[in-house]
Amino acid sequence: MFTKILKEISIAAKEGGGDTEINPRLRLVVSNAKGNNMPKDNIERAIKNAIGEDATQYHETTYEGYAPHGIGVFVECLTDNTNRTVAAVRSIFTRYGGSLGKNGSLEFIFDHKGVFHIPVQEGMDEDEFALELIDAGAEDVVTEDGFITVTSEMADFGMIQKKLEEMGITPETAELQRIPNTMIELKDDDFVKVMKLIDSLEDDDDVQKVFHNMDVSDQQMHLV
Repeated sequence: MFTKILKEISIAAKEGGGDTEINPRLRLVVSNAKGNNMPKDNIERAIKNAIGEDATQYHETTYEGYAPHGIGVFVECLTDNTNRTVAAVRSIFTRYGGSLGKNGSLEFIFDHKGVFHIPVQEGMDEDEFALELIDAGAEDVVTEDGFITVTSEMADFGMIQKKLEEMGITPETAELQRIPNTMIELKDDDFVKVMKLIDSLEDDDDVQKVFHNMDVSDQQMHLV
């Protein structure tokens, strides 16, 4: 996890500078890093290295394909060698019975959304909080198990982030996600096979995030 976060810090600092006050993308990544208990020294060192002349050049790239049983899989990567990355991703799809497709082939399955997870604070008026975020562009605000999940269109992500900053609220996580609009249920054995593909992708150092459209039951979560 730290390796993946450090890459995100690197590319954010390289693109917008090392000052979190004027670089909203870096501010977001640093917030997520703190949420994952990354030491402050590691964060500061990563920013310093990213803006140096000898910084590793990372590139953002995505891959789309299908796992067995028609499960759509969207892969987001940060890499310094795209040839290595595409070869590794294609090999994983093939090894587990899937197939790598063309970019854009899964556009009809996934919506690109902003998602914020915010701990419920003591004394917070949750209804008023939800109304303020909806006014700022939020599509949905849901409270469950002590957390508020805020969903927005990708274009409104920055507005929600700015609104939260104005309110003095730091989300535990804030990120862009590929949210499936069609879900597929699988039998347990088939689910386990698909999860082997997804787990293998997530274990690759160049892979940042993997999204899929399996409808996973609570029982199945205990199978992996």
